[in-house]
Amino acid sequence: MIFNSKSSPRHQASRRQFLRTVALFFGIMATSLATFFPVIAKWVPARLRPPGAIEEEDYLASCIKCGQCVQVCPVEAIRLADIDEGMGIGVPYIEARDQACDFSCDALQCILACPTGSLSHNLTKKEEVRMGLARVARPEACLAQFGLGFKGQARGPLFPGLLRYEDVDRWKPGLVREHPYDVELCDLCVRECPIENAISLQAVDNAGKGKLPVIHEACVGCGVCEMICPVEPTVIVIDERKTWEDRA
Repeated sequence: MIFNSKSSPRHQASRRQFLRTVALFFGIMATSLATFFPVIAKWVPARLRPPGAIEEEDYLASCIKCGQCVQVCPVEAIRLADIDEGMGIGVPYIEARDQACDFSCDALQCILACPTGSLSHNLTKKEEVRMGLARVARPEACLAQFGLGFKGQARGPLFPGLLRYEDVDRWKPGLVREHPYDVELCDLCVRECPIENAISLQAVDNAGKGKLPVIHEACVGCGVCEMICPVEPTVIVIDERKTWEDRA
C-alpha cells in the first residue's frame, strides 16, 4: 500500500494551522490598513481639541493616547475618541455642548500632564491655548434677539455638565443644574464666559430691546457659551481650530 503523506492527520492539522495563520495575518493587516482610510479620505470628524493642542496632523502623530489629560481635567471635559475614528482612535477631544472646558484650572493641568507636547507647554503665545472660535450659528433662535429673558435651569434638571461659578467657588466647578437663572434678558453666554472681553451682547437695532451675542478676538473657543445656551439646538457653536484671522 502506498502511503500518501498529504492525507495524513498530521499534514491535515498542519495545513489547517497554516491557513488559520494566513487568515489571521491578512485579517490583522486589513484592520490595520483600515485605520488609515478615515485619515486619507478625511473621514476623521473635526474635533475640538484640549487647550494647547498643536497642529492637527502633528497632534494625531504625537499623541500616545495615555489619557493623562483626561485624568486631570477638573470638569471632565476631555474624552478619548472611539474606534470609528481610524487613526484618531484614543485621541483626546472635547464635545463642548455636553461639557465645555471652562478654564477652571486656567488651562494648565491638561497641558502640564501631557508627556509628549501634543498639548503645548509653551504658554507665552496666545495661539497656544486657542481651541477654536465661537460663532453665532442660529441668530434667529436667540432669546436675547427678541428681548426675552430666561428663568430656570439652563439645560434642564438632568444635565450633568459642570461649570466654574465665580460667585460660588473659583476653584470648584459645580453642576449647572444646581444654579438656576432668572434674568430679564437672556445673557447666559456672556454671563458665564470665563474669558474677559470674549463675548458681549450688542443691540440689533436702535428701536427695540433685541440684542445678539457678538464674538470678539479674545475668544479662545473653550465652548462655555455653546454648553450654557438654553436654546436647543444651541444658538452658539465652536468652530474647531479657527482663528480670528480665519474669521476676517
